[in-house]
Amino acid sequence: MSSAKAWVLIGFGLFSGGSTCHGQSSGEVTKDPAPVADVNLAEVDTSSLTTREKKEWSQYVSELLAPCADTPVPIAQCIREHRTCGKCLPAAKMILKGVRDGATRDMVEQSFHNRFDADKVKNVAPGDSPSLGPSGAAIVVIEFADFECPHCQATAPLLDQLVQEHKDTVRFVYKFFPLSGHAHAEPCARAAIAAWQQGRFWEMHHRLFANPDKYDQTDFENYARELGIDIVKFRSDMQSQVATDRIAADRKLADDLKVAGTPTIYINGRLYERVQSFEEWVSLELQMIGVANTPAPTTSVAQVVDAGGKPLIDSGKK
Repeated sequence: MSSAKAWVLIGFGLFSGGSTCHGQSSGEVTKDPAPVADVNLAEVDTSSLTTREKKEWSQYVSELLAPCADTPVPIAQCIREHRTCGKCLPAAKMILKGVRDGATRDMVEQSFHNRFDADKVKNVAPGDSPSLGPSGAAIVVIEFADFECPHCQATAPLLDQLVQEHKDTVRFVYKFFPLSGHAHAEPCARAAIAAWQQGRFWEMHHRLFANPDKYDQTDFENYARELGIDIVKFRSDMQSQVATDRIAADRKLADDLKVAGTPTIYINGRLYERVQSFEEWVSLELQMIGVANTPAPTTSVAQVVDAGGKPLIDSGKK
């Protein structure tokens, strides 16, 4: 299996155990469907599919119903007849990507329903958690993360890039979900909360993610000094009831949502899966809610800064 295909398969299982750190409907395709004729749609390029994959994709788009309540026809018919359901074409392309990358039938079905079913949207309240972006943003991205989780560390630059490229339409909210299996997870969370008390959450957030082998108290205090944080208050705030209550509240919300690992990300209340990139997911979301998608010019991760011009990505270099 190629490394690219392996990554996509991991992505399909990202929030069901494939690539996370762990602590503590209608329209479904039948399991033994009758064969259908190959589907050809001018709007969907299936030339990269093998004969077997083309048959699989044709089966899905012929039997899965259009993801709009007022369009009770299969996805393929919805596209052919140019129905007003704007989700049909994105759904067909998402299914094609899954088939092409080797996802199983269950993976494809689960991802389709998770992405488009109305009842999959959860009430994930941002609350007063640390956030970047406008409070009235059309897209709210909420991440439950653990600073010691390597998958969270790998995801952090991608989320930073998303925020930078959609400054006017995306708000990113961070929730603390330190896992019991990571010895440094809660101390890291407490260090970030203590930095937050002095207006330096995001700077500390990026230092913690950029330096995964430096999680001792001395390291935390070194980061705090670099950021101009009062060390005496920082030490006190790390051990404060405020920090304890914040972590407990975020864990309670995660438990209510049945969050099982990190990173777990919700975009406008819908569980994010890597069947689409962040950019693809957000672009489709903006399209579905009728907001123009006007990304800012691409910026390298090393150049991402906050509204005050301070770097929001730390290279780890001292």
